[in-house]
Amino acid sequence: MSTDTLNVAGIAVSPHHYIDGQRVVSDMRFDLHSPIDQALLGRISEGSPAHVDAAVTAAARAFPAWSALTAAERKPYLDRFAAEIGKRANDFCTLESNDAGVLLSRMKHGVVPRAMLNITWFAEHALSLQDRCIETEQATHIVRHDPAGVVAIITPWNAPLMLATWKLGPALAAGNCVIVKPPEWAPLTSSLLADCAHAAGLPPGVFNIVQGAGASTGARLVSDPRLARISFTGSVPTAKWIAQSAGANLVPCSLELGGKSAFIVLEDADIDNAAATGALMYRNAGQVCLAGTRFLVHRKVHDAFVAALRGYVEKLTVGDPREEATEVGPIIHPRQLERVQGFVQRAVADGATLLWGGAHHAFGAQYYQPTMLTHLRQDSEIVQNEVFGPVLTLQSFDSDEEAIALANGTDYGLGGVCYGATEHASAVAQQVRTGFIWVNSFGIRDLAAPFGGIKRSGVGREGGDWSFEFFCDIKDVVVPKKPFRASFSHR
Repeated sequence: MSTDTLNVAGIAVSPHHYIDGQRVVSDMRFDLHSPIDQALLGRISEGSPAHVDAAVTAAARAFPAWSALTAAERKPYLDRFAAEIGKRANDFCTLESNDAGVLLSRMKHGVVPRAMLNITWFAEHALSLQDRCIETEQATHIVRHDPAGVVAIITPWNAPLMLATWKLGPALAAGNCVIVKPPEWAPLTSSLLADCAHAAGLPPGVFNIVQGAGASTGARLVSDPRLARISFTGSVPTAKWIAQSAGANLVPCSLELGGKSAFIVLEDADIDNAAATGALMYRNAGQVCLAGTRFLVHRKVHDAFVAALRGYVEKLTVGDPREEATEVGPIIHPRQLERVQGFVQRAVADGATLLWGGAHHAFGAQYYQPTMLTHLRQDSEIVQNEVFGPVLTLQSFDSDEEAIALANGTDYGLGGVCYGATEHASAVAQQVRTGFIWVNSFGIRDLAAPFGGIKRSGVGREGGDWSFEFFCDIKDVVVPKKPFRASFSHR
């Protein structure tokens, strides 16, 4: 295997950092294995303090020229960037399926088109960030969105391409320069993004990638005082640590931290439709932060819903994510599989009942059966904490008030799903404390809308104007309407 280029399923991809417009090799390496069959995909350059310093220095050096461009002048660069992603769509699909276990069908029909849109939509939306004037009796206030500076972007392993571009789009369109720290368990599509940025002609230093573990490379990056912003998606413990490091330098953070969302089925719900949607919660092996993993079902429709859901789950195809027909793929890493299995074993030992699943799947070492647990206390570990695997819980309720109390009864508040007669479901949904909630639907997203959670599910919002509010410094230029003369009063 070449030390300069990996060959993953026929796709050439660099294992090295991308700093100041060039590939940078590290003597330190870490092994990357595929979750599909544990095959060694290659040895990846790991960032040292020197690499992090070089990336931040390059970004800081590039910032004056990049930020001086208007949004209209930056837009052609970003449009070319998105076009380059499109040219290599099949490569992105193949790489992310192999190194992250993401479904190939999801990559083709959802992730790659969305990745391109993440870049072009924000490039276009940045054109609307014109100076806004607020007129008062005394003065004209000219409100500006100025680029913040050097931005660190830290992405998770469950959706590395989509989430990297979701953050890159507004950060670059606003005029910032970025350093991406990709997930060490799934770094390859971020490396391919660097090739696309290079081919698109982004100036050196505007876009950089430093690979490595969060505890070392990531720690060095988020503690650098030259950063102007940190955008992170991942776990609550890591976010707390990042916030502490950033706090030492008063660096603003955007934190999207996953959830434990409720899937509410009211007594007047369309049971079959709700069950069909419920089976979607197992997609990507349940490694989806916005999935509704806590099923709350009205007692009157409990048995009918469980029977319908079981029917859909039994039809799910568990297997190789590179196969178009596969609907449930592997768990990303042996450590994550061990974590998932531990949750289930402890829940059963604590009195929970397995409705289905609860063990390794025969397809492969890192596959786990779609699982449903019931007879659970609200304060049980598996109800209160994010599992991030194909494991769901089911509880019953007798009234809307009880359903709302159960839905709000965790420290998370990212998403949610509520099925019922539209007016009824909407009324219940509005009382669930969460960042967003779908009524009789799932997965509908628009880049103009805010995305993010409350409580332990995060700080801040991504999407639309909210992204630019974070990635920009808001400045008020005050121009008086009458000649101003300083005066002092003496007593």
